[in-house]
Amino acid sequence: MRSSESREDYLEAILMLSEQGDVHSIAIANKLGVTKPSVSHAMKLLREGGYIKMDDDNHITLTKTGRTIAEAVYSRHKTLMKLLIDMGVNEKTAFDDACKMEHIISDASFEAIKRFKGEK
Repeated sequence: MRSSESREDYLEAILMLSEQGDVHSIAIANKLGVTKPSVSHAMKLLREGGYIKMDDDNHITLTKTGRTIAEAVYSRHKTLMKLLIDMGVNEKTAFDDACKMEHIISDASFEAIKRFKGEK
């Protein structure tokens, strides 16, 4: 994993997949469009960083720290995507752009967007 953006993408993917059931490396690879070895390396780094846990059956779960980060990134993604769609951007483009924006927007700007959208 080369950056905090990559870490956030993995954590967000784990959160989203966990809403559908057990999370395994292959599901993460499929969701993010990366190789299984890339996921294995990322999971090692996330585990060492205290962001995830893996059990004996290789089920992946978020730690409290990992979940906090994942929920914040996912919240940003959903809010930004909805804003873009409301502005007339097509869903695919809004999804892709929100994925990029969620990592670089400042807390102050994001809070201003939430206030503008009437969110808490």
